[in-house]
Amino acid sequence: MPRKITFIVNPISGQNDKSQVLSAIGKHLDLSLYQPQILFTSRAGEAQEMAKESQAEVVVAVGGDGTVSEVARGLVGTDKILGIIPCGSGDGLALHLGISRLPLLAVKTLNKGCEARIDVALMNGQPFFCTAGFGLDARVSMEFARSTKRGLPRYIALAWEEWKQQSLAQYAIRSEKGILWEGKAVFVTVANANQWGNQARIAPMASLQDGQLDIVVVNPFSTLEIPDLATRLMLGQAPTSKHFLHFRGNHFFIWRNGSGAVHFDGDPFEGGTSFELSVQPGALRVLVPCSKSEKI
Repeated sequence: MPRKITFIVNPISGQNDKSQVLSAIGKHLDLSLYQPQILFTSRAGEAQEMAKESQAEVVVAVGGDGTVSEVARGLVGTDKILGIIPCGSGDGLALHLGISRLPLLAVKTLNKGCEARIDVALMNGQPFFCTAGFGLDARVSMEFARSTKRGLPRYIALAWEEWKQQSLAQYAIRSEKGILWEGKAVFVTVANANQWGNQARIAPMASLQDGQLDIVVVNPFSTLEIPDLATRLMLGQAPTSKHFLHFRGNHFFIWRNGSGAVHFDGDPFEGGTSFELSVQPGALRVLVPCSKSEKI
């Protein structure tokens, strides 16, 4: 008997038009395997509620990183399996998992994919799945969320504006063994997955199955160094820069000298000054291409 599958669609993610995605589901989902239900969100937080309440064995997030994160939060602690049809501005978790941004291929992953278990990261007890961060990227995420325009060009334009007017915060990072680092940083990223999105691999060494978090600190740099740093980022060579510091572990504490923007999986909010980071190994089931299921 076909198992139940629920698609939770964010109609305003990415470029908004979901007609190609809905068409791909209708034409290519294997109905010998699945009995589908399609739900549409109308407000922030609703995807998490829908996922938690769903009676389906497989729950598919149709949207960007924020939608995926909401759906996944609704599934943590259950036996339900996460599926992803990425159609956002960054799609960081999906790209790390090898899930195509082409709707047809993403649906085929649901039909023929393999189940994998991935780690769930926690910040002050709240789960995230791709990256979280402080500093420049969090402020850009805040402005991007307020913008009526989407897409990578808009994100880059906002990043440039934030760069021109930024002020650096003071941070301290410690483990249970003591202080690891103190200083000013352009940003601090806590990585469960390897990227922010769009293959911008801020933590190319990160694995979703190692029970570890990777913290990347980017020290101050000049405007003239931006092209070099951007190239390293897109080539997966960010850690080779002299401005990058890297720490790995399963439990950290981060302090900063003032409140401000923070993001979970690209979704920004105003946060405080003290943060505890931890990880739950293998706490989420997800469908991925079988070629990726052994090593993510």
